[in-house]
Amino acid sequence: MARTTTEANVNGEVVTVVDNLGELSVSEEEITSEPSAPGTPETSVSSQPQYSFVPFEPHPGYPKSRISIVNRFIDQPRELRVAVIGGGLSGVLAGVLLPAKVPNIKLTIYEKNHDFGGTWLENVYPGVRCDIPSHVYQSTFEPKLDWSDQFAGGAEIRDYWQSVAKKHNVYQYARFHTKVEGLNWKESESVWEVTIKNLQTGVTSTEKADSVITAIGRFNAWKLPSYPGIAGYKGVLRHASHWDPSFDPSGKAVAVIGNGASGIQLVSNLQPSVARLDHYVRNPTWIAASWAGDVRQAGPQPYSDEQIALFKSDPDAYLNFRKEMEDKYWRRFNAFFRGSKDSTELRERFTQIMHKRLAKKPELIEHIVPDFSPNCRRLTPGPGYLEAISEPNVEYIRTRIRRFTETGIETEDGKERKVDAIFCATGANVSQVIPFPVVAKGKNLQDAWNPELKGKSDKHHGFPYTYLGVATPGFPNLFFLQGPHGTGPSGTVPHSAETQLTLLAKILRKVGREGIKSIVPSRKAADDFVEYSDAFFSSTVLTDNCSSWYNGGRPGARIHGIWPGLAGHLTVVRQHPRWEDWEYEYLGETGNRFQWYLGNGWTSREADPQSDMTPYLRSPGEKVELRDVHESWWNLP
Repeated sequence: MARTTTEANVNGEVVTVVDNLGELSVSEEEITSEPSAPGTPETSVSSQPQYSFVPFEPHPGYPKSRISIVNRFIDQPRELRVAVIGGGLSGVLAGVLLPAKVPNIKLTIYEKNHDFGGTWLENVYPGVRCDIPSHVYQSTFEPKLDWSDQFAGGAEIRDYWQSVAKKHNVYQYARFHTKVEGLNWKESESVWEVTIKNLQTGVTSTEKADSVITAIGRFNAWKLPSYPGIAGYKGVLRHASHWDPSFDPSGKAVAVIGNGASGIQLVSNLQPSVARLDHYVRNPTWIAASWAGDVRQAGPQPYSDEQIALFKSDPDAYLNFRKEMEDKYWRRFNAFFRGSKDSTELRERFTQIMHKRLAKKPELIEHIVPDFSPNCRRLTPGPGYLEAISEPNVEYIRTRIRRFTETGIETEDGKERKVDAIFCATGANVSQVIPFPVVAKGKNLQDAWNPELKGKSDKHHGFPYTYLGVATPGFPNLFFLQGPHGTGPSGTVPHSAETQLTLLAKILRKVGREGIKSIVPSRKAADDFVEYSDAFFSSTVLTDNCSSWYNGGRPGARIHGIWPGLAGHLTVVRQHPRWEDWEYEYLGETGNRFQWYLGNGWTSREADPQSDMTPYLRSPGEKVELRDVHESWWNLP
């Protein structure tokens, strides 16, 4: 019987469409299908022959459909070009997890630096280290047993994430020295046009991606402050995130501007070696004893050889050690809520600790202890900081800076302080506005989120307006990784990145398997999420009068830096996508949601006589976890 076929252009690709199903035939072309369960003999069918169909004649009396059958197996997802912007912690985890979880993905990771590492690659100032314990600040599936210190230095953290990237071959996806300068949604093709600049050659070009994931981090877009006269200063001028390792501070007069995490670490580490240190502070801040009850002290807190040997020789001992340590970061967060007993007690305890540690200069108390609650800003343990500013060679300055001079800094009271070097620990762009144009359907996301443009039109929200911190209305196939609302106030950053990537993998699998050319959250769903967030945050200390990256550096502004709930709450949300909150457009001209998705009515396994059609069967007596029965996305007949 004759085979009736036509060719159709689907999302830029020519596919064969058959009018009716018929006999099964074999071609030598390779196919790609979703993988079998890891560890089973059949982990890929890419080497198997492709089975297609020879249609029979249609029944003349049967109702005629307006669509034709697309000759593809339902488990044969289309190739998805996915661009990840950023090669820090989140970018590395994307390179590990997305290829494992998304069949037929073509992944590219754009990174402006020469290697992976993100903030831990860029920040090399004296004393840079994580204020979260090393054994907590790591991937859940790649434990490092030989961390040298309880609170690792930046270089060791950088090396760890690069080692994870090497082990999982993430470097194959990387485009280093490549800066993304813009995204433009091509409506006619349903793709993103990515404008990139090669920072080695200076050449600008464009590439296309079906989906884009931003993983640019919270503290990446650093910039020097805009004080008058700053360009005329003739001494050493550096941002903390752009440190010159060759600079020797010994015996010099230096200034440090800012008392965030990097400023606190800089002051603590520079004070012992400099002749004089001027510390310029705009706002007071709480100096915590620790984040979750861990013992913090100035200087290294190394693990002993015996401890490391135990971790390596006794997996159960290490697991118990890590679980006990990490469990604390999921608890003790009642202090985030206004009027809570925990919040009141925390304020009293921190005040007592700060009084004690400032005993040499008690006059500083009124300038340092804030009037807002602890946790309004991210807590900073700051071991050694209060002791450093209590030393005679440190001047703690609350008077506002008027201008830079050629030789130093002049404050509003007219006093000039001459210094050999000025270090700006003034942070980064905490508004979380994307640092390059993102344009779709006549709207630029930069403008929409810009707080300076709030209220100019219904296109300008004035804050990072998102749906569950993962996407935003009006910008199809654009997703955020650890961006606005990206992590809870509890839990750990690596765990949060992993669970968010798992959610993104579910979205991308749906897109690739069901013939979805564009997916975007509805405006109503995003509005409802913002409304819920406002209700939740109103009862927290985050709304106190302080400037933080929670509120984009604007006291009284909407809280968007963290999730409206604790980390366990966020994990549950990410486990179960609400597909009803999204709007879809489908491949093909008919718009029929099932034409491409259901394909020819077969799976590739059904078409292969050598395949295992009963992977759900187990040996008699083998333990079965009933909650997992028929739940695996990767092991279906």
